[in-house]
Amino acid sequence: MSGNTFGKQFSLTTFGESHGAGLGGVVDGCPAGIPLTEAVIQAELDRRKPGQGPTSTARKEKDRVRLLSGVFEGVTTGTSIGFFIANEDQHSKDYDKLKSVYRPGHGDITYQAKYGLRDHRGGGRSSGRETASRVAGGAVAAEFLRSRGIEVTAYTVEIGAIPCPRTAVDKAKDAPFNAADPFIVPVWEERVNQVRSDGDTLGGVVEVAATGVPAGLGEPVMDKLDARLAYALMGIGAVKGVEIGVGFEAARMLGSQNNDPITPEGFASNNAGGILAGISNGDAVVARVGVKPIPSIATDQQTVDADGNPATIRVGGRHDICAIPRIVPVVRAMTCLVLADMVLLQEAGRR
Repeated sequence: MSGNTFGKQFSLTTFGESHGAGLGGVVDGCPAGIPLTEAVIQAELDRRKPGQGPTSTARKEKDRVRLLSGVFEGVTTGTSIGFFIANEDQHSKDYDKLKSVYRPGHGDITYQAKYGLRDHRGGGRSSGRETASRVAGGAVAAEFLRSRGIEVTAYTVEIGAIPCPRTAVDKAKDAPFNAADPFIVPVWEERVNQVRSDGDTLGGVVEVAATGVPAGLGEPVMDKLDARLAYALMGIGAVKGVEIGVGFEAARMLGSQNNDPITPEGFASNNAGGILAGISNGDAVVARVGVKPIPSIATDQQTVDADGNPATIRVGGRHDICAIPRIVPVVRAMTCLVLADMVLLQEAGRR
């Protein structure tokens, strides 16, 4: 296995590098008859594309998607859905000085160890740019889920160690930073400006919630829904931690506090994040991801060169100050892919 395919019944295979001709992918397993157009996918890609917002890189990419197959007269045909996104604004020369040194916090040194060579131009396959293909594939999954009454929303609940309440989750999609609370925006903006002037970067926390998820999704042991969700979200390059429901807070609670009471109307709380024993319980599926600071910083860092000699590096080029909000649609996309796969697994098992 090459590690470029996700999913069993509903799968996405991706390809492409940051400074290659472009990125793309193939979605397999999507049933026929699902409404799908380039405009639907483009709307999600526009939320992820570079060059927008106070935290984003100066790189400008239109990220225009082309549907190559699997769609006819506005609906899916049931065959493989191929798509392509061209790279148009590469400044590969910005990375020339990185040919013989390893950037701290990046995959340079590990790709060298694995393959015996690496693409130094923006990190190649390890670049955050590869997530464009995930977002495109996730947009297809989202349309399939919509046909089953499932909606997935992602939003930001923390930037630079400054958390916010969840007062306007329904409006976060159009809010700066995809913030779950509008009043936190100027506070986050001030923090971003301060860190930018210091030549540094920020991390944050993104939450994702799926509503309309029926009870019964997930397999009993090795393919538990929460396990697959954690696997998918941890596969996003900047993510360093995943919580389901209350997550690590559950370790600090008593059983009487953590258990969700069951009433005739449903669960009285959702500490479990909509998943019990690895299977959805019919409540909203909720997860959070911890996103690390962007490792490309404009201050001196200690490293080594290809010969193992000590070196000092200051990373130039065009980089985000914070992966948020561009990572928010990626988190949503991976959640959609998991749920689409689990829905089809469940439907196949009940035939």
